[in-house]
Amino acid sequence: QLQLVESGGGLVQPGGSLRLSCAASGFTLHYYAIGWFRQAPGKEREGVSCTSSSDGTAYYADSVKGRFTISRDNAKNTVYLQMNNLKPEDTAVYYCAVDRRLSRICALLRNEYDYWGQGTQVTVSS
Repeated sequence: QLQLVESGGGLVQPGGSLRLSCAASGFTLHYYAIGWFRQAPGKEREGVSCTSSSDGTAYYADSVKGRFTISRDNAKNTVYLQMNNLKPEDTAVYYCAVDRRLSRICALLRNEYDYWGQGTQVTVSS
């Protein structure tokens, strides 16, 4: 059974850090491009970061560049999103997603991904 499970969300003060995890079962993540997206209340789901399967290239939304880092642990079949210097505008439900086409350059576009996790809530507030 294919499954993506996000974890690591929570409540953090502005300037704080969180590390989100996206653990997969039923398929091997290192073959595929992986994306992190987020959706705030009343807003569209937006791409935050992604990592390519073909060459490991990563991309970031302008709003998170220099603060967020995406990484993979192939041994654990898990992708991480390290989030530093968090801001209130980072508050959202964060989702990981998989593009199950092989050897892809990733993109921060929702329709490039065909399998999604259930999301984890991140709240940045004092």
